[in-house]
Amino acid sequence: MTTLFPGSYCGDAPSPDLIWQSFNLDPYLLAVLALLAVALRRQPPALVAVAVLAVVFVSPLCAIAVALFSARVVHHVLLVAVAAPLLAAALPAPRRARVIPLHFMLSTAVLWVWHLPQAYDLALRDIAVYWIMQLSLLGSATLFWRAVLVGAEAIGGVLWGLAGLIQMGLLGAILTLAPAPLYDSHAQAPYLWGLTPLADQQLGGLLMWVPAMLPYLVVIAVLARRGWRSASVASA
Repeated sequence: MTTLFPGSYCGDAPSPDLIWQSFNLDPYLLAVLALLAVALRRQPPALVAVAVLAVVFVSPLCAIAVALFSARVVHHVLLVAVAAPLLAAALPAPRRARVIPLHFMLSTAVLWVWHLPQAYDLALRDIAVYWIMQLSLLGSATLFWRAVLVGAEAIGGVLWGLAGLIQMGLLGAILTLAPAPLYDSHAQAPYLWGLTPLADQQLGGLLMWVPAMLPYLVVIAVLARRGWRSASVASA
């Protein structure tokens, strides 16, 4: 498949002894993050989201995710289940109610499509496609969480949060139980880290299957608490 801007945005896959030399100091990225921090300085959740984005794109995680699929899973989970709800919480409420099922289907489709082997491998060898992947994952997830946080009753938000948790877990289960490695991008580098490609993929699937549920559970707990408070006020 033809590439637009061939290359790996985060550089070559590092070996374990070089990870602390693998910070991404792209001046354009740093400028964008700084501008975001200034623009969102009055919104504490958004500032935390910018810090999460710095971990994802500036810290050695960016380079490690070139080597290991399991690190890429951590990268994606931080985008869609941590940075996205934090950004959504900082955005103003929409003037009209959001169609939550539409945003759920969109964010789910984007997440699953980018984990198809052809799409995933293309993103890791084409810088333009890489950024399309990142922005579409973050954007669709932020729209979903915004609809859930401000466009739904508490019980509805809890249920849609559970739906997000379930689809993430299902994708993780499929990746964990796949009988063979799926991604050519991680066919060699995992050996530098003492893992086979299949073991790396299984670890990534497990991370998506179980630990990735924790951010969803936090949001669900916040929504449940909000609903409890509203019910208490209404009954008072």
